[in-house]
Amino acid sequence: MTVLKRYVLRLFISLKYITANVVDRNNGRIIATASTVEHSIKNSLECGRSCNAKAATVVGEVLAMRLRVEGLEQGQGRGIHVDVNKEIEKKGFKNRTKVWAIVNSLKSNGIKLVLEDGDENPSRPSF
Repeated sequence: MTVLKRYVLRLFISLKYITANVVDRNNGRIIATASTVEHSIKNSLECGRSCNAKAATVVGEVLAMRLRVEGLEQGQGRGIHVDVNKEIEKKGFKNRTKVWAIVNSLKSNGIKLVLEDGDENPSRPSF
């Protein structure tokens, strides 16, 4: 039986900015987004030339708040799917702490995430 992945977390990480989107795969539209490009987030951080894991945590917290406003903290019962290994491979091994900071921030704020990486992940930092 295949699990339907309706809601998926997508991350965009550059040297200057971090953007996190939750995408509805049925409709192909973005449900909620948070980014360090936004003035309210940018002004609260001291990113300078690059964003760090602290900025990624703030992006995760803002995204969690927006998901709760939309009523999607449980992802309509199925959760929000995250393929952490794929995100780390796409973003580069250097950005794994930022990826995990966003994931951990969402989980700690009550968002139901379905991690699709397995527990034997060597790239997961030990906190």
